[in-house]
Order: sequence, then C-alpha cells, then structure tokens
Amino acid sequence: MGVSSRRKGAKRSRRAAMAEINVTPLVDVMLVLLIIFMVTVTLPAVGVPVELPESRAAPVEEQPEQITISIDRAGVIYIEDEAVAAGGLPDALEALDRGSEQPLIVLRGDRSLDYGRVMQVMGELGRAGFTSISLVTDGSVSAP
Repeated sequence: MGVSSRRKGAKRSRRAAMAEINVTPLVDVMLVLLIIFMVTVTLPAVGVPVELPESRAAPVEEQPEQITISIDRAGVIYIEDEAVAAGGLPDALEALDRGSEQPLIVLRGDRSLDYGRVMQVMGELGRAGFTSISLVTDGSVSAP
C-alpha cells in the first residue's frame, strides 16, 4: 500500500475568491488627507512677507472675526493683503467693517523695524477705537 499525503475523507482546500473590498486602506488614506487639509487651512492666509521676531510665548488661536495688519521691512502697512497709502492709515481704519462686536486686530511687524514705527501703528489703532490687539511672533524658538 502506498502512503498518501491526504487523510482519509479530507477535501482538497481551495481558497474562494473574496467578493468584498477591504476599505481599511481607503479609510487610512482619507484620514491622512483630512489631517493634512485641517493643518493647511489653519495656516495664516496673509500673503505679506514679514520676518517675524522670535518668542517663546504660547500661541493664540485664530478667531473668525480678526483683521490682520502687517508692516513689512520697508515700513509699508498692509490691511490683510492691501497696501495702505502713506498717511492713509486713519482713513483705512475708519473704512473697516467692524461688524456687531469689536474685531481682534492681529499686528505682524518685521523684526528689522524700528520699535517706534510699530508703536505709531498701534497708536493709530487705539485712536480708531480698536482695543483688542495681538502681536504676532515666530514661535519656533527653542529653549536655551
């Protein structure tokens, strides 16, 4: 008698084709894309190139009702992405839509600016009635 590798009564197993789609990789990719989208949306939308001073201060969350004012290296003032003519800041501030409540002013000043120039802009903001002003810095400083 010959030795058989099959046991008595055992059937030959054959894998059946799966008729369903494995959605786990699809869900993983979608979650990664969602995270990337959420991170890129929260980046500041102001396109004025300003080299911010460094600080270890805690970051402040963005608010939907905020107005960004930037001062570049040359001292030119921008409200959002629009340059303000020299001496025209008070008129530009009066023209801003203040909405139902006072908006938060986010002030971005280049690190090479004179402190007095930044204080002039802050003085104009105070004179126009804006009392909530945040100064933006570069928070990428490592601890000493």
